[in-house]
Amino acid sequence: MVLLALLWGVALDGVAGYGQQPDGQRFIAEMAGQYGFEPERIQGWLDQAERNERILESIARPAEKSLEWHEYRGIFMRSERISQGHEFLAEHRDAFARAEVEFGVPAEVIAAIIGVETWYGRYRGNYRVIDALSTLAFDYPPRSRFFRSELAQFFLMAREQGFDPLELQGSYAGAMGYGQFIASSYRHYAIDFDGDGVADILNNPVDAIGSVANYFHAHRWLPGQPVAERVQQDLPEDSPLLTRELKPRLAITDYLDAGLRLGAGLPTDAPARAIRLNGDNGAELWMTYHNFYVITRYNHSHLYAMAVKELSDALATQGMEQEAGSS
Repeated sequence: MVLLALLWGVALDGVAGYGQQPDGQRFIAEMAGQYGFEPERIQGWLDQAERNERILESIARPAEKSLEWHEYRGIFMRSERISQGHEFLAEHRDAFARAEVEFGVPAEVIAAIIGVETWYGRYRGNYRVIDALSTLAFDYPPRSRFFRSELAQFFLMAREQGFDPLELQGSYAGAMGYGQFIASSYRHYAIDFDGDGVADILNNPVDAIGSVANYFHAHRWLPGQPVAERVQQDLPEDSPLLTRELKPRLAITDYLDAGLRLGAGLPTDAPARAIRLNGDNGAELWMTYHNFYVITRYNHSHLYAMAVKELSDALATQGMEQEAGSS
């Protein structure tokens, strides 16, 4: 068995040699036929990709699906993350101001995304992206189609940007850089925001700021509109007004008719969705609006969107308090 493994270039424990497997061979043929890659190059990269059990364990229990709101909130709403967010805003004040003007997305929301994703660039992931995407593309059947597509996008991105696919690092799901873009998002939404001719969201915070703003603009962020508001009343757990879909299918008027008091000031026909969360002191009812849904396009979780909303509110509040103190 050892001799056969060495001859085939496949590790005994299955952690390498994806290019030798039937699915890998089909993927290589697709990359050559559709995108003009040399088959030997793709196979060489896949043969150096390693299966990682920690990746499979992590994707099976993401925090967004295993934690309650009060637990999830505690990860991000920390004094040091808020203070360091204010420092990040101040350090890149001009880039944030320009992004807000050009794309209509508040600076605090952009900063909160980067703060939630990577603690303002401090933790950008320590998995090789090729290992993450290959492991999930070929050894995670529930989402193999998606990650196989992302693996293709990754090789295309590397070719376009001049990156070495074997060197890039990111999250267990293959997300990269300050804003943790997956490869397809990198190709569609990453922009050169500092004018140096390179769209680098991996190491350049200015490009990352512009790219996050561009992502939200492309997903129809509505400037000046609210994200969500806490509702003092409650709804029964089985209420049809508590829908499961992230996209709001009901309107504000449906909730007003149910007796809820809302203060967002939006038209009654504006889309809305009520969510019920388990907070520090029990159940909380929140009304979420279109911009909340836009945040969930970044990460398909209402807990994630709530964390971004609360962190952005905290950054805005601290910024106003500091401005008032210095005036």
